[in-house]
Amino acid sequence: MSWHFYPLLVGAGFIAGFINTLAGSGSAVTLPVLIFMGLPASVANGTNRVAILLQNVVAVEGFRRREVLDARGAVILSIPAFLGSLLGAQISLVLNEELLRRSIGVVMLLMLVVVLLRPRRWLRGTLERMLGWPTVMQWLLFFVIGIYGGFVQVGVGIWLLAGLVLGFGYDLVRANAVKVTIVLCFTLAALAVFVLNGQVQWREGLVLAVGNMLGAWVGARFAVEQGVVWVRRVLVGIVVVSAAHLLGVLEWLAQLL
Repeated sequence: MSWHFYPLLVGAGFIAGFINTLAGSGSAVTLPVLIFMGLPASVANGTNRVAILLQNVVAVEGFRRREVLDARGAVILSIPAFLGSLLGAQISLVLNEELLRRSIGVVMLLMLVVVLLRPRRWLRGTLERMLGWPTVMQWLLFFVIGIYGGFVQVGVGIWLLAGLVLGFGYDLVRANAVKVTIVLCFTLAALAVFVLNGQVQWREGLVLAVGNMLGAWVGARFAVEQGVVWVRRVLVGIVVVSAAHLLGVLEWLAQLL
């Protein structure tokens, strides 16, 4: 790897770490950079998980220190997501993701409508700590989200936030704290699958992780200090850009320019 790729990776990782900690879809920044460097798409997908894993170690600790992490709820919901990610990572090794990406883009637009039209559900949480156990449907929901996270990673944080806010009643700050814990757990599973299949470049992944960890630290601090209103604003912007990316709108605009 040429030396000039190091600052590019760290910079992309910082942006991704910040975005991932507040919402999701930071991999939409890092995956193209890894592919631009010459890594095959499958190897870029696996290498990116190294940075995601270390990023979420930092994010979890940041939220824990600020006392907004529901550790019990995060561990419970990590179980179905972890199992789903094992299946999703295996699927990613053999399945073309283009059709799935388009479908997810359409659903993200629908999610944007929900975020804009029902702001109180996102700003005023009713749950601080999970006391009971999830229902069967809630377990299934997080298993499916885990499959998607293991498959492609891009946008999984947004799906987790939707499940945590709309399905359980967390506010956006507490939902983000639980989300990064879940992502940490199922990234362990997905990364193991990629490592066993020789789809990880460790040097590039660790350099990228430096930026991701810095971005995660800043993102966790921003979420707690600025509160749910600003986190929701960031979320709306990220959902719009992610949907445009997944549907090919950004590429179409780039061709026009």
